[in-house]
Amino acid sequence: MQTREEEGLKSLGKKTEYRMDYAPEVLETFVNKHQDNDYWVQFNCPEFTSLCPITGQPDFAEIRISYIPDVRMVESKSLKLYLFSFRNHGDFHEDCVNIIMKDLIKLMDPKYIEVTGLFTPRGGISIYPYANYGRKGTAYEELARTRFAQHGLRG
Repeated sequence: MQTREEEGLKSLGKKTEYRMDYAPEVLETFVNKHQDNDYWVQFNCPEFTSLCPITGQPDFAEIRISYIPDVRMVESKSLKLYLFSFRNHGDFHEDCVNIIMKDLIKLMDPKYIEVTGLFTPRGGISIYPYANYGRKGTAYEELARTRFAQHGLRG
């Protein structure tokens, strides 16, 4: 059995150091021990904050990440630190959701992933951007198409 250090995990079990700028480099992975079957992993971050790129005002959201892992999985503490790094990052809601998804694809190359941002209302309007990805040339690409097409129907 590999130790935390052998897995390459640097944050787990150490004093938490929060970054005050967008920091995808804090993301860490570990090996999926159940590559022989598909399963869902879901993370909910109900205290996500970023900044409006125009006004500099804070935006608040719940970020939901669901994925089907392949070889690598994201380590949850590093994900928490990564999401916290958006605190002083100025981007539109839709950009935040797509950046998170693309960073996680680059990090762990999942079979399938989807990211939803449930942003609190501002000026009487709430925005819920959704992005997904299924590995090209596989059944997961079709899963992505289907879930995307049905997204608005799920409520």
